[in-house]
Amino acid sequence: MDPFARVSLGGTGVTVTRLGMGLAPIAGLFTPVGAAGARTAVDAAWEQGVRFFDTAPFYGAGLSERRGGAALRDRDRSAFTLATKVGRRLTTGGPAGDDVWAEPSGAGWAWDFSTDGVREQHAASLERLGLDRVDILHLHDPDDHFGPALHDALPALVQLREEGAVGAVSAGMNQSAMLTEFARTGQFDCFLLAGRYTLLDQSGLADLLPECARRGISVICGGVYNSGILADPADGATFDYRPATPATLARARAMAAVCARHGVPLRAAALQFPLAHPAVASVLIGMRSAAEAADAAAMAAVQIPGALWHDLIRSGLLDPDVPHP
Repeated sequence: MDPFARVSLGGTGVTVTRLGMGLAPIAGLFTPVGAAGARTAVDAAWEQGVRFFDTAPFYGAGLSERRGGAALRDRDRSAFTLATKVGRRLTTGGPAGDDVWAEPSGAGWAWDFSTDGVREQHAASLERLGLDRVDILHLHDPDDHFGPALHDALPALVQLREEGAVGAVSAGMNQSAMLTEFARTGQFDCFLLAGRYTLLDQSGLADLLPECARRGISVICGGVYNSGILADPADGATFDYRPATPATLARARAMAAVCARHGVPLRAAALQFPLAHPAVASVLIGMRSAAEAADAAAMAAVQIPGALWHDLIRSGLLDPDVPHP
């Protein structure tokens, strides 16, 4: 796999590299990164060949956009693709309301999928980024806001696309069912599916991925390590940001053992697996340092023998009908 080959999203002119950088970690996700560390991480990913970057106002209540923009704004704007999100409006003062961010920005947030809110959030993101456009605009986690997201936010996104302000309309979620409903509107170019098409969880294959394949909608896969267990299934590993159950941990370790027999790191198999599905355009990996950027690039470039996938199937660890590289 060429991790830096560019592929188009849906029927748009927007292209992404097969390996993209998730910018949540540079906002101090769980542990501090600092402005200089964030810049180093983005610069390192760029040097590796990454040209697709995904951020959101929610990440560090604005820190990710500010730090990502600072690292990207002096580069040739036509050379990279940038995504951000709407649905959480930043507010001044007060706590961010989430304990996963180790570097408080001083801002808080509130849900807002209104028509005016989408346009205001888009404009505010451009100001924080210091850029004149983003290429992909996602509805962010509208799980409990389906009606406003569909009837108010989506038309605003479509209008921004028609105006040429964004290139692709998307939604990013940790579930596939609602994204499938969105797909059936015929208004979306792509989706960001987090954690639901991985070596451990292929639930997105039941509904979203076939629907997207039929409609020519591209899927970007995030959370392919399921929050850490598929990077390192050690004691205390997390699955979807919670301590993994003994059964899940045992399954991940069995997968790691199969990979080891073929001389392949588990995280290489986890990163490359989703890209075998014809609807999947890119995989996003969160990177907080130069070392993590180098590791992601190396894992994307590992040559994985076909026998590894067949051994996973023979061991009952992968369904034989699931697409694999």
